[in-house]
Amino acid sequence: MVTAKITGTGSALPAKILTNAELAKMVDTSDDWITTRTGIKERRIAADGEFTSTFAVDAARRALSMANVAPEDLDLIIIGTVTPDFPFPSTACIIQNELGANKAVAFDVSAACSGFIYGISVADSFIRSGKYQKALVIGAEVLSRIVDWNDRNTCILFGDGAGAAVIEASEEQSGIVSTHIFSNGSCWDMLYQPGSGSRNPATNPATDPASFFIRMEGNEVYKHAVRAMEEAAMAALYSNGLTPSDISLLIPHQANRRIIDAIAKRLDLDFDKVFVNLHRYGNTSSASIPIALDEANRQGLIKTGDMILLDAFGGGFTYGSALIRW
Repeated sequence: MVTAKITGTGSALPAKILTNAELAKMVDTSDDWITTRTGIKERRIAADGEFTSTFAVDAARRALSMANVAPEDLDLIIIGTVTPDFPFPSTACIIQNELGANKAVAFDVSAACSGFIYGISVADSFIRSGKYQKALVIGAEVLSRIVDWNDRNTCILFGDGAGAAVIEASEEQSGIVSTHIFSNGSCWDMLYQPGSGSRNPATNPATDPASFFIRMEGNEVYKHAVRAMEEAAMAALYSNGLTPSDISLLIPHQANRRIIDAIAKRLDLDFDKVFVNLHRYGNTSSASIPIALDEANRQGLIKTGDMILLDAFGGGFTYGSALIRW
C-alpha cells in the first residue's frame, strides 16, 4: 500500500522581532496583559520588500534540502495562506517559479489557520491515488500587513513566517496515517477580513479603509476553537482505534496558550507531550503548525515510530487534524 511520508521539513522567519514591551509603546497594552491573556512574548515582523513568497521559498528550500529532493522533481506545490502576494496569480505559482519546480502543479488553499492541514490532506490524497509522487506543502503568512496596529485585541496576536514539508510516496509503514478536515461556514463573520474582495472592493468609495484589517470576535472564536480542535483530534484517534495515550507529540495550532492548555486538558495529555513555540512567534496562522513541526523535528523531539498529531482551527470556520507515524 502506498502511503504519503514526510521526508523533509523547513521553516523561515523574519529577522525583526517585535516584543511585548515594544508593542506597549505603540498601543495601550503591557507585557503582563499580553502574556496573561495569550502566552505570547514576541512575534516576527516582515520588513519592507519581504512577502509571503519570500518566507515560503526559504522554508521550501530547507525542506527540500532535508528531503534531498530537487525542485524539478516535485509534482505538486500547495500553499495555505490568507496573505498571498497578490489576489492572483496564486502565490504557489510564484513559488514554483522561484524554486524552478517547472513540472509541479501549483495552487493556493485558503483555509486560514487550518491551511497547512488542508494542504496535507490534499497532498496525501493525490499521493495515495498514485497520481503524484512528490509534493511540497507550505503554510506561510505576512499577517502584519493586515493587522490594525491601533487595535490591541488583534495586533498583539499575529506574526509572520512560513513552514514547509516535503511529502513523498512510500511503501514503508511510517507516513501520514489519516487526515480529517471540517468546515463550519455559519460562523464565517466571527474571524475575517472584510475588505479586498468583491463585496467591499478598494474601488468602492464607500469601502472603509479599516475594513482591510482582521476582524475577530475573540471570545466566540476561543469557545469554538477549543470544541473544534478537540473534535478534530478525537476524529483522528477514533478512526484509527487509538487513545490520547498513544500520542507521542501533539503539535497544535499556536493561537493562544489558553486554547492549547484547554486542548491538552481535554485530551488528558501531559504537557511535555505538547509542543509550544507560541511565546516566540505569536499566531502565524497557516504557518504555525509547519514552523512548530520543523522546530520539533530539528530539535530531535520526534523519533522514528512516534505518533504525531497535528491539530488546527481557523477562520471560516475551518478545522482539522493529521495523524502521522514518523
